[in-house]
Formats: sequence, C-alpha cells, structure tokens
Amino acid sequence: MTNFGTSFTATVRTTPEHHASGELTKVVTDLGGIVTGMDVVHSCHEDVVLELTCLIGGEDVDRRLEEALNALSETEVEHVMDTVMLIHQGGKLEIQATCPMDNRVELARAYTPGVARVCLAIAEDPSRARELTIKRNTVAVVTDGSAVLGLGNLGPEASMPVMEGKAALFKRFADIDAWPIALDTNDVDEIVRAVQLIAPGFGGINLEDISAPRCFEVERRLRETLTIPVMHDDQHGTAVVVLAALKNAARLVKKDLSSLKIVMSGAGAAGAAVTGLLMKAGVQDVVVFDSKGALHQGRTFDDPDKADLAKRTNPRDVSGTLAEALIGADVFVGVSQPNLITAEDISHMAKDSIIFALSNPNPEIDPVEAHKFAAVVATGRSDYPNQINNVLAFPGIFRGMLDSGAHIITDDVLVAAANAIADVVTDENLNAAYIIPSVFDDGVAPAVAAAVAAAATK
Repeated sequence: MTNFGTSFTATVRTTPEHHASGELTKVVTDLGGIVTGMDVVHSCHEDVVLELTCLIGGEDVDRRLEEALNALSETEVEHVMDTVMLIHQGGKLEIQATCPMDNRVELARAYTPGVARVCLAIAEDPSRARELTIKRNTVAVVTDGSAVLGLGNLGPEASMPVMEGKAALFKRFADIDAWPIALDTNDVDEIVRAVQLIAPGFGGINLEDISAPRCFEVERRLRETLTIPVMHDDQHGTAVVVLAALKNAARLVKKDLSSLKIVMSGAGAAGAAVTGLLMKAGVQDVVVFDSKGALHQGRTFDDPDKADLAKRTNPRDVSGTLAEALIGADVFVGVSQPNLITAEDISHMAKDSIIFALSNPNPEIDPVEAHKFAAVVATGRSDYPNQINNVLAFPGIFRGMLDSGAHIITDDVLVAAANAIADVVTDENLNAAYIIPSVFDDGVAPAVAAAVAAAATK
C-alpha cells in the first residue's frame, strides 16, 4: 500500500514555458508523488515563481525533489519546505487570558490584591477550586514517551508534538483546555507520584502513549488515589470507538453482538481494553492473539494481565494459528502490525465478515484486498472509509466527566459513550462505507458528553 505521508511546498523560479508544459508536474510524478497545488507567486515575460505543493513518500524526499527540479533547464529551486514541520514551528499551543488586564483596576482584580480573596476562599473550601479556577475545564495529557504512535520508545521530548496535538483536539472538539505533560521517567512509581503532585491544578488526567504493561498499573493506581477522572486513551478511547463501529457493522449485516465470533490480534494496551469492553457489551466469544499465538489457559504467562485475559476469553480453547482461528469467524480486529492476514484468510471467514484492520499507518491487510471477501472494512487511516479514530471518543468523554463533576470512568460510562457514537449514524445513513461518523461531525462530542454525564452520575 502506497502511503503519501509527506507534504512539501517548493518555491521554484522557472520559465513560463516550463510552467505551461507540465514538466514540473512530471518531476513530481516521476518521484512517485502527486501534485496537490501550483500557485503563481510572481509572473513576468521572462520567468515565473511558483509554489509547488505535493505529496511524496519515501526517504530524503526534500533533497531528491530539489535535485530533480533543479535538473530542469532554466529552473531554480529557492527552497523546499516540509509543510508538516512548518506548522510545528514553535509548537501548536498557546495560553490566552480570559479577562482584560489593560489598566490598574483590571490588573488589581485579576491579580494582586484582588486575587488574595479568591485564594482564601479556596483555602476555606477546596471544592471551590472548580468554580474559581481553570480546574473545572482543564486536562493534563501525560506521557513518558515510551509508546509514541507506532514508533516505540522515542522519549519525552519526541512525544511532545503528539501531546500538543492531543491537547489541540481537546480544544477543537470539546472546548477543553488541555496541556501536554511529558515526564522524563519510565518508572511506574515516579510517573504515578508525578501525576499525583500536579493533579490539584487539573480537572482530569488523560494518559497517553505509555507502553504496556506499565500503563495498566499507572492507570489503576491513579484511579484509586485521585478524585478527578483518569483515562488511558490508547486503551479506552480505542475500545469505545471500536465498540461503536462494531455495533453498527453488526446492525448492518444483521448479526447480534452476543453471537459474534471475534478474533483479536494484539494483546497490549489497546487489545486488552477493546476485548474487555466488547465483552462488557455482550460479546461472548473472543480469541486474542499476541506475537506467540492464541491466549488460552494452557499457556504459561509471565505477564499477569495476559494471564487474566486468557482466563476471560477463548471459550472454545483455540490454540492454532491466526489463519486457522479466522476460519468461520465473524470479525477480525487488528491492533498489532501491518500485513498480518491475507484475502485468502478472509475468504474462509463466516458470511458477511467484518474486518477492523487498525494498525497505523499500514493496516494488517490492505483494505482493497479485504473488501474482496469482507462485507465491512474499517481502518485507522483517514484516506479510507470507516476510520476508527479516538478523537470520536475522548473529547466527549472528558467533557461529560468535567461537566458532571464525577470522577470514576466505569465500563458503563464507556459503553454509554460507544452507544452515543453509534447512534449518531442513523438507519438511513448506515451502509458499508459509513458505520462510524466523521471526526468532523459536530454532533458527536455533545452526544457523547451527555451520555457520559448521565452514566457517570447514576
């Protein structure tokens, strides 16, 4: 599968003849890319300056693009910009004041001496911090950089662009002020203690990109000790959206969740959470695979979380290969690695099979291949239908928790969130290419928030 993941804008001075002939476009296509825009910056009889924007995959693309363009006669590249790097210059976040401070009176109200009265009020009744500070609308996005996207342990500094992006999504979709907190430690005790120490300044904690199995313990301990909502999005955000999509896919092919035979590839944070929530929603037959094969009670596990998962799943005691487990299965859910199954494997699944190949950027099977035999196909990618994207879940979940003042995110809360997402897709809208709403559907976050608030305050 080709993945045009890199966008470049090249400022090029060339002749009007080159511009008209399409030779610039041919340079890009010869490199395996596509032109997405060509804008004239300056034009005269002798030459023209263009901004050529294109998508190209591969390594060292900026150098190759510049060399290929310069190789044209009477053409000079002034500079090549990676547009992704460009928008990250200086970061993606800023702080803005919500009250004016343009004169002495306004300053005295917002800061000293007026602010002292507010401090004393909170000291007398700490619960007023939700009323008188940003706490009621603020989430810390916390990571140790140990599992950044699918790239592995990149460290805290390299995790910051992702954490900033997460914070920006909180603001865009739920009007929540979130802030990235990257911790320079992989020690569970230190992570837990650091979050406990900063918790007074936040209304919620979103754990992000912390590797398994440490993420399970971090989340458990923080939920036990903090009185604000805590959620590891890689686990529960993924689980909520998968459940929502599966409910609608099953509705489309007219199968009950309780009757589905599901094969899950991936027993890490996402796989374990997805499995648990599907079972909470009524699924009874899930076979989970890790890199060593199917999880079953005949195996010995060093990881207690995997041992527990083996006890709760695989009622038919499947112990063969992944391909063998897919024979007669209704659903495949992949949260593991690219190119794991084939169209031939899917051909042996049950009629009207459902494929969720969620490894990113390259899924467990090419969606085009999967569609040869599957009735419904979903991926984690934005360039194919049915994108399973956590942004459908976490903004609304935290919006509902913050608004309700509740702090315990139960499985019932997560199921309620999944039901709300699924219900956004009406019977009239439902089809094989639309089992999950768009991330830009403005109705999703409010629906999730309302459902979460109701479930959390029961």
